[in-house]
Amino acid sequence: VAHSSPKRRRAQTLWIILLADVKNLSYSIPEEMKRGAVIGNIAKDLGLDLRTLSSRKARVDFEGTRKRYCDMNLNTGDLVTSERIDRESLCGKKPSCVLKVDLVLENPLELHRVSFHIQDVNDNSPKFKKNLIEMEISESADKGNRFSIEQAHDADIGQNAVQRYNLQKNDNFILAVDSNKVELVLENTLDREKQKELNLLLTALDGGSPQRSGTVVIHVTVLDANDNAPVFSQAVYKASLPENSPPDTIVIKVSATDADEGVNGDVTYDFGHVSDEDVNVFSIDPKTGEIRVTGVIDFEERSSFEMGVDAKDGLGLTSYAKVIIDVTDINDNSPVIYLKSLSNPIPENVSPGTEVGIINVQDRDSENNRQVRCSIQQNVPFKLVPSIKNYYSLVTTGQLDRELVSDYNITITATDEGSPPLSSSKTVQLSVADINDNPPVFEEQSYSAYVTENNKPGSTLCSVSARDPDWRQNGTVIYSLLPGDVNGAPVSSYLSVNGDTGVIHAVRSFDYEQFRSFKVHVMARDNGSPPLSSNVTVSVFTSDVNDNSPQILYPGPEGNSFMTELVPKAAHGGSLVSKVIAVDADSGQNAWLSYHIVKSSDPGLFTIGLHSGEIRTQRDISESDSMKQNLIVSVKDNGQPSLSATCSMYLLISDNLAEVPELKDISYDEKNSKLTSYLIIALVSVSTFFLTFIIIILGVRFCRRRKPRLLFDGAVAIPSAYLPPNYADVDGTGTLRSTYNYDAYLTTGSRTSDFKFVTSYNDNTLPADQTLRKSPSGFAEAFGDCDGSPEVGTSVTYSLTHFSLSNLKVSVHGAETVLWRSNIRATRDGLFFPFCYGVRFWIGVIITTTDVTTNDNDNTYQSVMSILNC
Repeated sequence: VAHSSPKRRRAQTLWIILLADVKNLSYSIPEEMKRGAVIGNIAKDLGLDLRTLSSRKARVDFEGTRKRYCDMNLNTGDLVTSERIDRESLCGKKPSCVLKVDLVLENPLELHRVSFHIQDVNDNSPKFKKNLIEMEISESADKGNRFSIEQAHDADIGQNAVQRYNLQKNDNFILAVDSNKVELVLENTLDREKQKELNLLLTALDGGSPQRSGTVVIHVTVLDANDNAPVFSQAVYKASLPENSPPDTIVIKVSATDADEGVNGDVTYDFGHVSDEDVNVFSIDPKTGEIRVTGVIDFEERSSFEMGVDAKDGLGLTSYAKVIIDVTDINDNSPVIYLKSLSNPIPENVSPGTEVGIINVQDRDSENNRQVRCSIQQNVPFKLVPSIKNYYSLVTTGQLDRELVSDYNITITATDEGSPPLSSSKTVQLSVADINDNPPVFEEQSYSAYVTENNKPGSTLCSVSARDPDWRQNGTVIYSLLPGDVNGAPVSSYLSVNGDTGVIHAVRSFDYEQFRSFKVHVMARDNGSPPLSSNVTVSVFTSDVNDNSPQILYPGPEGNSFMTELVPKAAHGGSLVSKVIAVDADSGQNAWLSYHIVKSSDPGLFTIGLHSGEIRTQRDISESDSMKQNLIVSVKDNGQPSLSATCSMYLLISDNLAEVPELKDISYDEKNSKLTSYLIIALVSVSTFFLTFIIIILGVRFCRRRKPRLLFDGAVAIPSAYLPPNYADVDGTGTLRSTYNYDAYLTTGSRTSDFKFVTSYNDNTLPADQTLRKSPSGFAEAFGDCDGSPEVGTSVTYSLTHFSLSNLKVSVHGAETVLWRSNIRATRDGLFFPFCYGVRFWIGVIITTTDVTTNDNDNTYQSVMSILNC
């Protein structure tokens, strides 16, 4: 490469060599360029887009040196100098000085080798070792004798090195120069008597532009004859020295002989020209010629040394030799691991084989000592994949899960192949970034909440909790109620849930009689994108409190009707005369009723069953007993506190209808003024009932021929005035379940309370596993004169065969039995003559059921199946 001037600092020639995937660039630059000087545009030379330099993290890496001689401008793509480049310190006297760097680009990884050929400039002048050369020449020296002169040293090379010498003009000497030595040639013999000392000026000139020079004064002392100079045993000495050799190690020994005797034959040794860097590295023994180590020998800093050695006799005759010392490498440098690029953190959903980092490994040793193997520990989902030259890619080998491992400490170990091998380690920390890959999970599969009815709105029912192992907003759980209906109303009108804590509150007060339990669904949703959710079922159970008073169905409330029970005068002690029927809308023990007579016109005459409500005589009725008997009955439930209701019962002691007119004399404080109206209404009602009853009998007889059915299928409905609220609720919130429907007929006027017939009037109301069954013996007791007994679980077919005021007969499977017997008499048999003004006949039933699940037989369900008035 030719330069127009030595001060020019710009490259003149560019070589580009393309080899496989690696592009090799070569720049020729002069040494001593100013810092910031442009070497070349690497983006243009490689054909790279300037925008990709920053995105691909373009950089230059220097190998084998700690200095960075140049950097790259990512905005322009220029390579600029960053430190002084001195060819002499880098390469010494080597004819070729090449500085190699690597250009690295990432994503994808791309490597280019850039070579800088450092061109010498004439920045060093020729220099002699000494400013004064002392020579002693015998006057006996012959014409043509040659005397060696130390050559000048110029650190530059080539044309910039020493090219020629000039000797000041004199009468005795001329200069002879060849490639290896400079000699003074005696042209005219010396004459000590004329001139015993001579001063000659020797100038060394280089070939640079501008030209540089160095001078030395040769002081010649004319002596008597010493005509033999020392002679080295060899012109060039070579030695090999391991690096890190300790001080005082003998490298080599030089030897020279002088044919003269005495002082003229005494030889001393000294170094010739030694560079400033090498002056403290070696020493030479002036007597023996042994060269020893005095400094640090580092192969990585300097791989060879070249020095000149002088041998001088006692009278100043000198000879010269060259010593070349080669430094051998030992494995004294451990590999160095450089983390060039790292993606941190990395998402947990990256696929296996994803590149997350780039590692570069360097070893300053040579040959096998710099061959490096890299590895990582086995318990991490990563591996090192060799890439270009001494670069490695750190890639994933499996699926990452931040919820299992959120951080990895990856230890990378590099080991060279020296003997013994050296290794080094570097730990890389990698964090795993969270993604929303886990839905919230409830701690329980379902939740149950128990609340007492009549609770306060806003009270806490229960708390749900869900966990999300994700991080931050991906793991933040928000609770909400899913839309739904409870008894036709939105679920939000019953419950609310705290979105942050999962605590469920009641929005309203609950009523056990309206509903006993319901289910809602709670959703737990995280705050991720997209959000994930899960649902759980919350069952809310309402427990009963005693908030309903007993409701008396019979006798009806005072003021609604005028009711009197007829009691035969011949009734014995223990005879059933009437019955109080009551229900309670509550459940459990809150619906257990007890009956008490709180007031009676004759306290010793009547008693009432504590749980049945049956009113019986305590003793036989005597003539002295008053015809009119008034009872006040209290019905209490078993709740805490107990609630109660009262009713009045009016009893008339009489044997037959002949005494019925006397009813007009019965005085009730609150009804005397309306007695006449009641009698008229009763007369019309009985007449209507009689005609209706005849029509029903004819219809039943007609239907018997098509399908046997009960006479009173469905029974007579209870007037709504006798039923408490919720009594007809078929969901089980009242006291009578819809799955237990019966037709039952009792002898109200008889002296006993035995059931004459009990059966289910609708077989379809019970499932197969809950069929009401009655043993044949039970039917035998109810129908003593029946020829056959029905099978277990079958229906009983019966028909009306006879009706009168005195008895009611039915036929069961063709066998006639008396269903109703009364002591009331009429003028004509078979006619229902309305002479029973104000007298109520009732037909009712008390059914005790056993819960098959709890074996609780204390729940008594009371109902009135039909009421007959006359």
